[in-house]
Amino acid sequence: MSSLPLLPLPDKPRLVGIARLASEGESLREGHNVEYFTLPAKSLLNRCVSQRAMPFTWTINPYRGCEFACKYCYARYTHEFMEMRDGMEFEQKIYVKQHTTGLLRHELRRVKPGESIALGTATDPYQPAERRYEVTRGILEEFARHRGYELGIVTKSNLIVRDLELLKDVAKNNRLSVHMTVTTLDAELARILEPRAPRPDLRIEAVRLLAQAGLRVGVSCSPVVPGITDSAKDLEVLIRTAAEAGATYVFANPLFLKPCSAAVFLPFLEQHFPHLAENYRQRYQDRAFLPAAYGKRLSQLVGRLREKYKMTRARDERSSFATKWPVQAVDEQLKLF
Repeated sequence: MSSLPLLPLPDKPRLVGIARLASEGESLREGHNVEYFTLPAKSLLNRCVSQRAMPFTWTINPYRGCEFACKYCYARYTHEFMEMRDGMEFEQKIYVKQHTTGLLRHELRRVKPGESIALGTATDPYQPAERRYEVTRGILEEFARHRGYELGIVTKSNLIVRDLELLKDVAKNNRLSVHMTVTTLDAELARILEPRAPRPDLRIEAVRLLAQAGLRVGVSCSPVVPGITDSAKDLEVLIRTAAEAGATYVFANPLFLKPCSAAVFLPFLEQHFPHLAENYRQRYQDRAFLPAAYGKRLSQLVGRLREKYKMTRARDERSSFATKWPVQAVDEQLKLF
């Protein structure tokens, strides 16, 4: 009996760019079903190329991937640039950028007066990896050596208070604002929506400490999740609590659901909110945004609550970035329809 000849294995596609760099990364450690890898980054400061008008020109993300594992996260697609197609890998394989301080020092020369920088637009700069690797801290230390820049930090972690004194140093000679994301005050709901993010009360306490330190701090209720976090009562409690903690502004944008995010979020709905699953499939079918009417109602509600709790975003000169930050994004979203 003759055997068939063995065929040669097909060659793997040649990886290029960020995919090649990721494949060459060294594994640092593993825990909580999460692996950490080094990423020999060639650039840290990235020009925002979104077709939507955004309130910042440049973005910095110290890490690739985010361990907080938020079910609604829109940034899962960024791992696809590294040839990782499973949306769950975004929260399981975290890439720690290297040589960030030197890169930033060199690249800040590209920033022109009036151009603002957002830190943490795709992945949280204060996710658990930061406790060990301190990439974000190094970036802030570099900013503290400069003056005249406009920097906004987006996070949902109370770890930011670790750097309180450093943030004050940055703010002395630069325009700095901190945007703390709090989607709900319900700790149980937050735990299933944002499994590894700090509890909402810890984030609110971080807002309080930042405000007491004299820093410009606001709260993002984004994304507002239809049928889950969007009741007028819940939003009012959240905005009132933010105001009482010292937040000087608040903004809220509806859930933005890209296909890579829907692949994770819709099964989550089936498990925890099965009565909403079919409604979501219909609402987000062939689109990432909700209909304009929803965004308009949300914008009007949040506007009334801002007025009620005196969070009207006074346009002081300390941080025009804080004044511009995505409160306008709801209106910009409506232009897409």
